[in-house]
Amino acid sequence: MLLGIAACVEVKGFGLDYLYAQLMLGSLYGGGWVTLALTIVYLAAEQLMMEGSWGWIEITGTLLFIIPIVSLYNHRFVQLKQRTKYAVVLGLTGLLLLIRFCAFINYSYVSHPGLSMADYAWMLAHELGYFVIMPLGLACSEHFVRHQNVNRRLHHISDSFRIEVQKLQQFIEETPLGVIFVDASGTITHINEMAIHLLRDKVGAKQRHELIGQPFTIMYDHIEKDVLGRLLYQALNGHKMTTEYVQEMGKIYVNTGVCVRDIQNGEIIGAAIIAHDMTELSRLRDEIGRMERLSLVGQMAASITHEIRNPMAVIRGFVQLMRERSPDHQKEYYRIVMDELDRANSIISDFLSLAQNRVIEKDSQSLHDIINEILPLLWADANMRGQSLELKLAEDVPKLLLNEKEMKQLILNLARNGMEAMDQHGVLALETYTYEQFVELRVIDNGSGIPQEKLEHMFEPFYTTKSHGTGLGLPLCLSIMERHGGVIQVESQEGVGTTFYVRFDRNRNALEAAAALSRS
Repeated sequence: MLLGIAACVEVKGFGLDYLYAQLMLGSLYGGGWVTLALTIVYLAAEQLMMEGSWGWIEITGTLLFIIPIVSLYNHRFVQLKQRTKYAVVLGLTGLLLLIRFCAFINYSYVSHPGLSMADYAWMLAHELGYFVIMPLGLACSEHFVRHQNVNRRLHHISDSFRIEVQKLQQFIEETPLGVIFVDASGTITHINEMAIHLLRDKVGAKQRHELIGQPFTIMYDHIEKDVLGRLLYQALNGHKMTTEYVQEMGKIYVNTGVCVRDIQNGEIIGAAIIAHDMTELSRLRDEIGRMERLSLVGQMAASITHEIRNPMAVIRGFVQLMRERSPDHQKEYYRIVMDELDRANSIISDFLSLAQNRVIEKDSQSLHDIINEILPLLWADANMRGQSLELKLAEDVPKLLLNEKEMKQLILNLARNGMEAMDQHGVLALETYTYEQFVELRVIDNGSGIPQEKLEHMFEPFYTTKSHGTGLGLPLCLSIMERHGGVIQVESQEGVGTTFYVRFDRNRNALEAAAALSRS
């Protein structure tokens, strides 16, 4: 509008300009506040340039007709169809020229009656120029709006694309899978840290920035001997997906080659290699299978327990009767038979305790009270072996939700294991400690220790390091601690001794106590 004011010319005092084109088009596209600002500029310009009463006619007509009609459309003008926009603009142009004609009549007949035909022709040509200027202005405005909309959509698409790329990159970086992308020529375009870790033997000490941009062939020597190279070659040659299992250096890997195509034309634009370390998953599957087999055996054992124990009780009774009636030199044989029957019965009891997954009743009680109750049994066992027993009990151990019978069984099992691992003059220590998160019981012996390769199998059923052991004592202890929501761990050093750590979670114990109190 300021440029329109600057470019204004006069013909014998009558202003000729295209100020209204900027006023109407700017208001239609700009909205209410722009309309108000342009109207103020227009009024100020008219006040400065007005030389006669005809100027008031233009101002009055503009304020009464042009501005209200523009205000009616400026909130929805951009959404109108193209033909409707041109109709509105040409209609406003006709109304404007009608107002300007009224002003010109006042100018011509009242103030300047002596105008020549050339003056009339020049003024008429200028005014009719509005029918050219307004459509051109509308076309330019539409082009500008479309350009702005395209830029806005492009910016939105660019932001969305950037966000999606960031999400994809973060997913690739955080996934436990090794991921490598190559382009159609086999050049590495992306490789995550997990892939570098899994392929450390092939990439050496190279970092990610050193690998990106390099041909994938730097990771293998011969394509027929290397699984990843073979999968990549197949993917780049159109194989949609190929998977191979590899076992090397004690690890199990699942490697998959994926062909990446352009969605629109189907052309191959690259390939991806996905490597997954399945070692832990394989171990878990084996463990689940072992537990399922153990559960089945446990169910079978529970169903035939009476069929086994009842005949054994009858046999033991008759053996005891025969012992009493036999000569003295044969009684030792009967004692051996009875001891073996008792040992078999004990094995059956331990096996059933391990196999059963039952809910136990727990009461709030002191761990020290349980230890003190079984202390005479431990002293007796230690004295028989020529060993000694040491206690180191913390003073601030809180009460815990415990099953007394199972806790006694656990402590006796761990203590007797320690005694059996020591020779004469060995020392067994029972210690308790209180920490913020848990209460700990330690059973320490100074025996021969356990080799490191055997430690990881210590809690497996039927695995034992003793010549006459059943391999059920420690698995039974582990089962007891699982039912109490705690953990049991072992540390050992050959020639030094072994320590069992039994930890009770104080937070879980408190929650169980609160739940039991609410139920009561």
